Amino acid sequence: MKKILEIRSLDFSYHTLTGETKAVENISFDVYENEFLGIIGPSGSGKSTILSLIFGLLTPTSGEIIMADLTDASDKTPIGYMLQKDHLFEWRSIYKNITLGLEIHHQLTDEKKKLIDQMLREYDLENFKNARPSQLSGGMRQRAALIRTLALQPEMLLLDEPFSALDSQTRLSVSEDIYQILRKEHKSAILVTHDISEAISFCDRVLVLTKRPGTVKKIVPIRLSVAEKTPLKARSAPEFREYFNMLWEELHDEN
Repeated sequence: MKKILEIRSLDFSYHTLTGETKAVENISFDVYENEFLGIIGPSGSGKSTILSLIFGLLTPTSGEIIMADLTDASDKTPIGYMLQKDHLFEWRSIYKNITLGLEIHHQLTDEKKKLIDQMLREYDLENFKNARPSQLSGGMRQRAALIRTLALQPEMLLLDEPFSALDSQTRLSVSEDIYQILRKEHKSAILVTHDISEAISFCDRVLVLTKRPGTVKKIVPIRLSVAEKTPLKARSAPEFREYFNMLWEELHDEN
C-alpha cells in the first residue's frame, strides 16, 4: 500500500506569557493510500493539535511532516480539513457555501461546477442547493460541508470530531454517510474522536495517545469479520467488544 503521509518525531509546544506547555512529543506514524486512521486520547493530549500541524495551521517545534506528491494538478489540494462545526454561512445558500472554497482559491471553473452538481445529486442535496443552512438538518449540513471540502479535490481529509455536535442517532447515520462517500471517492482520512466505538467502526487503524504531552502509546489495527465494513455493520462484528475493551483500558490507564 502506498504511503501518503509520514510523521517523524513531531514535537510542538505552546508559548504563553506564563511559560511553555508541551502539547505533543516525539509523535511518529504513517498514513497509507485509501486508509482511515483514527486518533483517540485523553482530553488535552494533542489530538487536534496534530491535525493543525499536518494542515499547516501550526509550525512544529521539531520533527518532520512529509506529504507524498500525489498530484501535479494545480486545481487540486493535498489536504482537506473538516472541523467539529460545519461553518456554513447563513447569508449564503447551500450551493454558495459549497463553492466558497473554490471562489477563494480562484478555482470555480465549469468543470468544478459539474463536479459539485454531481455530488449534490449523489448525496441527496440537489433539492436543497438554494436553501439556507438553517433549513437543513444537522446531518444534511455536515454532508454539505463535506461536499465543500471534496470540491477542492483533496487527496486526504482531516476530520476533527465532525459528528460531535449531532445527537447519537444522527451521529451514527451521518458517520455512515460520510464513510461511504469517502470510500467511494477513494480518499484517505485521519479521524480525531473521543468516541471509542466511532474510532473502531470507522477506521482501519486506531492510534492511542498518552496524556499531555501526547505521545504515541499504541497503534491498533482493526480487523473485523464483516463482509463489507461500514460504521453500522462494524458494530455487530464479534470482535467489536474486544477492541472496545482493549482501547478503553488503554485510555483508562491514562486517565
